[in-house]
Amino acid sequence: MSDETQADAGTAEGQGPVEISEDLARHLENKREELFEKFEIRDEFPQEVLDEAEERTQNVQAEISDEIDDREDLRDLTTWTTDPIDAQDFDDAISVEEREEEYVLWVHIADVTHYVNPETAMWDEAVERGNTVYLPAYTIHMLPPVLAESVCSLVPDEERFAHTVEMHLDKENLSYETIDIYKSVIESDERLTYSQAENRLEDPDAPLHEENKLVHKLADRMHEIRKEDGSLVLNPSRDRAHTIIEECMLKANKAVTHELMWSRGVEAMYRVHPQPSPDEWSKALQEIQDLDGVSIPGDKWEDPRMAVNATLEDAPGRQLDKIQWAVMKVMPRARYMNDPFGGHHALNFEIYGHFTSPIRRLSDLINHWIVYQNDVPENLVALCDRASDRQKDAEQCEREYKTFLQEVGLDPTAVNNRGIEVVEESEAENTL
Repeated sequence: MSDETQADAGTAEGQGPVEISEDLARHLENKREELFEKFEIRDEFPQEVLDEAEERTQNVQAEISDEIDDREDLRDLTTWTTDPIDAQDFDDAISVEEREEEYVLWVHIADVTHYVNPETAMWDEAVERGNTVYLPAYTIHMLPPVLAESVCSLVPDEERFAHTVEMHLDKENLSYETIDIYKSVIESDERLTYSQAENRLEDPDAPLHEENKLVHKLADRMHEIRKEDGSLVLNPSRDRAHTIIEECMLKANKAVTHELMWSRGVEAMYRVHPQPSPDEWSKALQEIQDLDGVSIPGDKWEDPRMAVNATLEDAPGRQLDKIQWAVMKVMPRARYMNDPFGGHHALNFEIYGHFTSPIRRLSDLINHWIVYQNDVPENLVALCDRASDRQKDAEQCEREYKTFLQEVGLDPTAVNNRGIEVVEESEAENTL
């Protein structure tokens, strides 16, 4: 996950699925098929890809045992995942320690390229798909489910191959003292949902309380440093669990691309976000200033990102969506490029790329391969364009499907968080 982390829109523990009729279920299926055709999204995997995935993932435990001596053995390191309640794949896990002179933060990412490489049909299919498409209560994976939901997923109490980013951080300003990226074997201790992570922070007697407390202390400070440095923060009220994951993933993503550029001198698939023109920013700020009950601090106008941050913190809750929308309207689309080319405007990072979600994003899969090979695919520029275009298509497909759900009387957030249950016509009742 990352600056564009897929956050769950609220938790759903304790609530049953949304009930719909068989007739409405058919309408939803027809709409999905229509959208998949429009955006050229494959809902089915070719048999060749499924067979290859099945064959490649035989005897996983024996393979781990054979390779353990060639990797860092981190199975005894306290490690856990935190994801939305409806997550089907767990591609990142964290570990943390406080030492006398430093903090050490480990971000462990599923080692997808151990199974998927440019010589495989699975790789070609991942390039074709570009990303996992998340529709409310319906997921179209980038990788075959045996990979996405099984051998690559960092499920608890199972040994898994990982690509670990080990960051030693200065205690005062949390800057990188050292960055090490290596292949590892981990064993996650627990899978937490976001609300469970919040509960662990509250309960001193709960497992992982101290670890979550420590990593939140780091994440909260990282968040504040980002804001002080001019990073745009459109969601100032993000809860502690989301803050932990977002900041840790940002830190790891940034570490990897800095390592590739400055230490190795190797190209990567960078996430580039151009800035709006001065006129566009002025228009957005004026629109925000004109909102009822909203005032941009006079000393912040010179830096639009800091102006928005400061305004969001003090604005009435009823105006938050309007402020966010005023900013989003003038923001250019971020793209993947083989050159950092101006950096990431919203984050205010000179160099940034994705690494932490190789199960669901082509860009991260490519960057894993580059880190592993210390070289780039010949068609890197074409892969950058492909990843950018497919992401745009997936986002548009998701928007149109959510709009359709609203048109037929369903709440997309409720469907996303609680799922759907098809019931007979006489029982059907939309419990939204």
